[in-house]
Amino acid sequence: MSELVADYVLKRLREWGVERIYGFPGDGINAFLGALDRAQEQGGPEFIQARHEEMAAFMACGHAKFTGPDSIGVCMATSGPGAVHLLNGLYDAKLDHQPVLAIVGQQKRTSLGAHYQQEIALETLFADVSEFVQMCTEPAQMRHLIDRAIRIALDRKTVCTIIVPNDVAEMKAVESPPREHGSVYSSIGYNRPRVLPQESDIQHAAEILNEGEKVAILIGQGARGAADEIEQVADLLGAGVAKALLGKDVLPDALPWVTGSIGLLGTIPSHDMMGDCDTLLMIGTSFPYAEFLPKEGQAKCVEIDLQASMIAIRYPVNAQLIGDAKETLKALIPHLIRKEDRGWREEIEQGVTRWWEIVEKRALEDANPMNPQRVAHELSNVLPDDAIITADSGSSTNWYARQVKLKKGNLGSLSGTLATMVPGVPYAIAAKFAFPNRPVICFVGDGAFQMLGMNEMLTVKRYMDRWDDKRLIFCVFNNQDLNQVTWEQRVMEGDPKYPGTQWIPDFEYAKYGELCGLKGIFCDNGDDMRAAWEEALSAGSPVVLEVKTDPDVPPLPPHITREQAQKMTKAMLSGDPDFTGVMEKSLRGKLAEFLTR
Repeated sequence: MSELVADYVLKRLREWGVERIYGFPGDGINAFLGALDRAQEQGGPEFIQARHEEMAAFMACGHAKFTGPDSIGVCMATSGPGAVHLLNGLYDAKLDHQPVLAIVGQQKRTSLGAHYQQEIALETLFADVSEFVQMCTEPAQMRHLIDRAIRIALDRKTVCTIIVPNDVAEMKAVESPPREHGSVYSSIGYNRPRVLPQESDIQHAAEILNEGEKVAILIGQGARGAADEIEQVADLLGAGVAKALLGKDVLPDALPWVTGSIGLLGTIPSHDMMGDCDTLLMIGTSFPYAEFLPKEGQAKCVEIDLQASMIAIRYPVNAQLIGDAKETLKALIPHLIRKEDRGWREEIEQGVTRWWEIVEKRALEDANPMNPQRVAHELSNVLPDDAIITADSGSSTNWYARQVKLKKGNLGSLSGTLATMVPGVPYAIAAKFAFPNRPVICFVGDGAFQMLGMNEMLTVKRYMDRWDDKRLIFCVFNNQDLNQVTWEQRVMEGDPKYPGTQWIPDFEYAKYGELCGLKGIFCDNGDDMRAAWEEALSAGSPVVLEVKTDPDVPPLPPHITREQAQKMTKAMLSGDPDFTGVMEKSLRGKLAEFLTR
């Protein structure tokens, strides 16, 4: 059989190093389905069947996040509705700057423009989410479309989309275009360049940092791979380091001058450090909330970012260093002068020590039936050195951000900029495919698990036999409440909890896991939580760990403003159905803070 365009696409992806494609079948990609079957004899890529195209796109994004900047995630969907379903996952990749390629089917060329079944203007649909989107109308195009799409996605850390009409996918492939006017000859391969600022800019940045007496460092995912250099800079400057959520795994939380997360989900020492610093060094972060950064004019700022489009848009910057974080820090370090006065660093370390005491006290407080903070706290005590953690969007994200102590070697991620529900589960599955011999743990709320996550337990069941290390744990926080939104209602709007929108039905998630062929573990007692984690980590199969937690435990921000307090009071006095529990646990949480000062 002659090689079809669909076969050639898979061959070219294989040459680029693509090992798997996440997707769901449909008649708009029928030619690819046969080609995928044939490709297994050639070494892949393999098709990983998700339960929904949106989850496939999240898996592609998760793959990119955990495998590094020079690896691309690939997803595939049929025409029409399948293509539409990809969008949320692709936007997650775009906003978090992850290289993802989407391959999407389309109706035959002869039917386009005829209001045909499943005909959608896909080039328009994907125009905003994609840096590069093209429809292949001739087989000779395919070579350069794939090469260019992957190279752009890798270089710009973004999403690219190739649309393939059904009839084109079924045509005879053209590996080398005819040598005539208009033909294009592309090749595979991408080597990330060494991007460095001008030497004069580095010297200027060093002057600012050397003059600063109270230097604070904020890192994001763009600092990944530069941990050694950040530690050296922090030591020279006597600085503390706060972490945006996407940068949580860049440095281990055990370092005494790492203040932890920043923002509404942040820590007290991060908040205090930003409020008192006179100099700010931002590395690879687009943390968006200005109210948690120094006040304008309070601090001089140096910022390092690989993309000029992302620099100097969060805080007024005195020295802009456009370049790779690791290489730029290497160039900066020889110009830095070690600060002899370590008073600022000692103050930060004392704050960090107090913070972990607060975390433990809050986690050990009683709740009905169990304190959700205890779940994260006990995980920190047994967390394997090589574990990968994914988190979903919801109140459980607070506990991941504040209470989980990541170690050197751990990886962790979530939907940072889009902050969408659902990606925790598909991220975890993608992480397990990429690193089958490492333990993977997912924090997910019952809302996100009911939305789409629980369906993917069937995906786990389908593929789990291939993983020699079966440690894949989905920790489901069951509180029957869309809890993060409930707290936002109270604190931001001054409205009481409205069960009509916030309550969700109870469900036996652990038993559902067993029904899917996984191990189910249920825990509703904080004193049993460590044993539950140990059982899950030693299980001989993937696990659904259901934790029954109290929705009234507040995700207390590092600082409560007067306006937030007023709105919270208004919400409580307006007939909040959980008034008693909320007030009791809020007071306990603040008391734990005051008792450590």
